[in-house]
Amino acid sequence: MSRPVVGIIANAHMINDQYAVQAGGVINMQAVAEVADCIPLLVPADPRYAVLEDLLSVCDGFLLTGGRANVHPEEYGETPTPAHGAFDRGRDAITLPLVRACVERGQPFLGICRGFQEVNVAMGGSLHPEIRELPGRMNHRMPPDGTLEEKFERRHIVSLTENGVFHKVFGAPEVLTNTLHGQGIKMPGRRVVIDGHAPDGTPEAIYIEGAPGFTLSVQWHPEWDAANDPVSRPLFTAFGDAVRAWSAARRAPVLIPA
Repeated sequence: MSRPVVGIIANAHMINDQYAVQAGGVINMQAVAEVADCIPLLVPADPRYAVLEDLLSVCDGFLLTGGRANVHPEEYGETPTPAHGAFDRGRDAITLPLVRACVERGQPFLGICRGFQEVNVAMGGSLHPEIRELPGRMNHRMPPDGTLEEKFERRHIVSLTENGVFHKVFGAPEVLTNTLHGQGIKMPGRRVVIDGHAPDGTPEAIYIEGAPGFTLSVQWHPEWDAANDPVSRPLFTAFGDAVRAWSAARRAPVLIPA
């Protein structure tokens, strides 16, 4: 039997300020293919080219990736300011209803960075536009200089709820992660459980209470060196297991009593 398909949400980019593309990071595809052991399928983040019902039918699970553009604050009832940065309304139009549909159906997804924030907004929550401007918070943004290895270096502890969902995935009450984000959760959405925090109190790990499927999302970037990182590997392995279970269940033959 073929491997299940994970739809990887792309991001809109312009090449030379003229040529529009939809793109996804290779490390996302590597993590899905090599660690989750699923087929990575890049999904255009634009409702003109990707219909929700088709995505739910074609894909067994979804990876909600990071991205430079932020969720538009109108999606959580606020007015945009320069601090909110750039936006991608096409991606908002795809991912927010996709999250809600997956939660209801039990279809697995893994949220990363912007994807983590999308999950919170999709469930009715809101975001801080700039974490580092809040009293007592650290700068969670990607370092502006250095190699990729230096930018993705593990920089702070995430403390997890004792015996919580993430504790069970990682087998430890705290993990060391990278950090490359500017925004973060202000108000958690309905049923959003914050299961892990950075040392400054910033939410870093969430899931949806009562959801029938895998809904784990993290504010850091576990796709970096996912095959070797002691935190990334069990997360993508658990996600892959959930996707395979979903795929097997929906393809199982229906037995009709004689």
